[in-house]
Amino acid sequence: MKKIRKDDEVVVLTGKDKGKRGRVERRVGDYVVVKGVNVAKKAIKPNPISGATGGIEDKEMPIHVSNLALFNFATKKPDRVGIKVVDGKKVRVYKSSGETVGGVK
Repeated sequence: MKKIRKDDEVVVLTGKDKGKRGRVERRVGDYVVVKGVNVAKKAIKPNPISGATGGIEDKEMPIHVSNLALFNFATKKPDRVGIKVVDGKKVRVYKSSGETVGGVK
């Protein structure tokens, strides 16, 4: 079970975008792509066959999950996540309060 999943609200802990919040768009192994975070300029070649024009485009690059923390809406702060077995199922819980992520305990 992964501690950070698609559509989670996360906060960046380190790097040039420290403190920024965003939603996870997709996972790429141990990396995730977060909307509006770790944006790089990429040069795009024109392709007349597909009709794409060339130029410089902003692209969101993957960021390692160790540099992210899940945003806890109850405390309005970033929080670490653990995994606990409840009724035979694994659930994600906030380390600070022990509450389940995104639901009722």
